[in-house]
Amino acid sequence: MSTLGSWRLVYAAFAGFLLFHGFSASENAPNYSFMHNATSAPFLSYYDYIVVGGGTAGCPLAATLSHRANVLLLERGGSPYGDPNITKLVNFGASLSDLSPWSPSQRFISTDGVINSRARVLGGGSCLNAGFYTRASPEYIRQAGWDGRLVNQSYEWVEKLVAFEPHLGHWQSAVRNGLLEVGVVPFNGFTFDHINGTKVGGTIFDEQGNRHTAADLLEYANPQGLTVLLYATVQKILFRFRGRRSRPEAYGVIFRDGSGTEHRAYLKYGFKNEIIISAGALGSPQLLMLSGVGPVAHLRAHNIPVVLDQPLVGQGMCDNPMNAVFVPSPIPVEVSLIEVVGITHFGSYIEAASGETFSASVTTTSRNYGMFSPKIGQLSTVPPKQRTPEAIARAVEYLDNLDQAALQGGFILEKIMGPISTGHLELQTRNPDDNPSVTFNYFQHPLDLQRCVQGIQTIGKIVESESFSKFRYDYMSWPGLVNLTEHSPINLLPRHYNSSIPLETFCRDTVMTIWHYHGGCQVSRVVDPDYKVLGVQALRVIDGSTFNYSPGTNPQATVMMLGRYMGVKILRERLGN
Repeated sequence: MSTLGSWRLVYAAFAGFLLFHGFSASENAPNYSFMHNATSAPFLSYYDYIVVGGGTAGCPLAATLSHRANVLLLERGGSPYGDPNITKLVNFGASLSDLSPWSPSQRFISTDGVINSRARVLGGGSCLNAGFYTRASPEYIRQAGWDGRLVNQSYEWVEKLVAFEPHLGHWQSAVRNGLLEVGVVPFNGFTFDHINGTKVGGTIFDEQGNRHTAADLLEYANPQGLTVLLYATVQKILFRFRGRRSRPEAYGVIFRDGSGTEHRAYLKYGFKNEIIISAGALGSPQLLMLSGVGPVAHLRAHNIPVVLDQPLVGQGMCDNPMNAVFVPSPIPVEVSLIEVVGITHFGSYIEAASGETFSASVTTTSRNYGMFSPKIGQLSTVPPKQRTPEAIARAVEYLDNLDQAALQGGFILEKIMGPISTGHLELQTRNPDDNPSVTFNYFQHPLDLQRCVQGIQTIGKIVESESFSKFRYDYMSWPGLVNLTEHSPINLLPRHYNSSIPLETFCRDTVMTIWHYHGGCQVSRVVDPDYKVLGVQALRVIDGSTFNYSPGTNPQATVMMLGRYMGVKILRERLGN
């Protein structure tokens, strides 16, 4: 093949590969006698605890509390079980590209222009993500003020049901060896722990390619102590004042079922009973504001009665920016999601994903392109502000017309620790089904941009390493790969090919999400160290919205741990232990 012909094939391969990401859960539905459609719920009910959000934190939290109390868990989405687009690794990305009103994912676009998704399914983001499982660092745990022994016990409780060791294929093994060759050392083997150097992390996909999610943790529940209602969208938290100068006290919620019928659930009498919001980094601050807890001027602008002026609700929003470089391969590579990670000393995490020929999805006729697809908005070559539905449609059409042989290669990506850059969240409407407006301010802080540049430079060294030699074309230089990623033919933007694209420009132009957004109800700003909402009684927030930084290289293990951890602590407090 001529060099020109090879480059054409490479561009085609890149265009095809750059576009996709998705997930699954254990396929067969467990016998959850406590799980019901909200249409069957009584119009009025009473519980010791009401947990709003059956996601990554809400499921382990409710399961734990059910052993010593009567718990209601309200989830706005449906069940993950029986849906192969969620439960099967081979269908990863199908749910994220589903834009229907009943999809388990709800797309949103930040004001930065980066396309993202939020979960609306029992199990939350663990039903949609790439499945990587890794704990937070010991330093993160110390800074959070958590009890280290209980943290370890809580991680282990989670891992018994949902965490597995992956089997590395050739591509992931080459990434591992390349990381070591370029100095991301030591090699720490397979471990759930967060340790500087290179490691093989855990996965929530088992050996058969079935996803295991936070919903599986409901297997631990006491069936007599738990009620789970699906398609139950909470409209607002109800508050009352017991005295003239008393703080507002949460005492119930209003929710609607799938038919639009209104229901009310109240706390039983008892000063230790509580409402706990676990609706995620978007849903938790949004619900607080819809309920009258938030910045007073913003609430009044939406004609929401003010319960408590709390200007920090919705502040501190963060999303870990991801940037990736496509490496077309002269030989086939396995289909893989995130399995290996290099934890660098400068604050960038190096990971990889690959795809062989991206065969058709088991459940659909369209191709499933894996972790980088236009169908889920992962258009790293289209500047954020230009990631429009039209651009996505053009890229999808282009990709579907490519020869299967062109779709061969993989991505090496980096995401930055933290991040330091922060933004904010605001209501757009008073409808809880609508997305709020979110700004992440990617790379606003210069250290975030510096970490991205160093991460991309490290990827370059890996690509040029001996360990990776069989997965790259000899005639393709590293600057050429950067240029290829920056200017792939998946869009109609003008081409400005050169061999010296500044990496700062590359980072800004090709930024994507890796779905690790957090903040909005942070500890010491909106909640106290026990996750009780400041200035309010009988109300907590327990989920990723409370994080100041994203834990580990992937937050899902720590979010699940936090649900279990706080469930144990709350029960100890309830029982006086």
